[in-house]
Amino acid sequence: MDTTALTQTNSQPANSLAAKPRISSDFDTFLKMLTAQMQNQDPLNPIDSADYATQLATFSGVEQQMRTNDLLASLGSQMAVLGMSQLAGWVGQEARAASPVWMDGDPVTMQLTPAIGADRAVLVVRNASGTLVSREDVPIAPGLYDWLGGDAAGDPLPQGKYSLSLESYSGETLLGESPVESYARIIEARNGPAGATLVLEGGIEVPSAAITALRVPG
Repeated sequence: MDTTALTQTNSQPANSLAAKPRISSDFDTFLKMLTAQMQNQDPLNPIDSADYATQLATFSGVEQQMRTNDLLASLGSQMAVLGMSQLAGWVGQEARAASPVWMDGDPVTMQLTPAIGADRAVLVVRNASGTLVSREDVPIAPGLYDWLGGDAAGDPLPQGKYSLSLESYSGETLLGESPVESYARIIEARNGPAGATLVLEGGIEVPSAAITALRVPG
């Protein structure tokens, strides 16, 4: 049985709201440039004091925006930590998602949803390289179905990762092919730049937003 884990990456330090040296440096440079501008202005055509006020206000606005961006980044990091604590309760449960499945000999439970008007449904199975390895008729009624992992001849497929899709037919007319949602146990939760990711059995990674259902194993 795989060992479950909960990991977190790319978290921001607690002191991320500290004053940025870059802002202070830029402000000092701005003051030096403003002083040089005042010293070298044309005495016969001096710069209007309102122009100085405008420049100061503009720089102040930029500085405040930079601080606001830093604050938002810190809040986003804190929200990610809260999201990870909630996902901790998901580890060990079975998640349903439209993702590849890991076949190791145990049946894979999936949710079948044929197209409206279909009178026949076919489960299409492809291996990790995209090669078609099996096609089998499945119940036309929507609901759960246990895939046993057989190839076209009915023999067990090798252990590995497989992609599942469902073809819906009306007579001989193909109505469409859609991904199949299946259940797999969650063994790890990760936080990264793209958000929270769940790792399922076989190392299959799924964004947390792609999970459509959870259930207790067994």
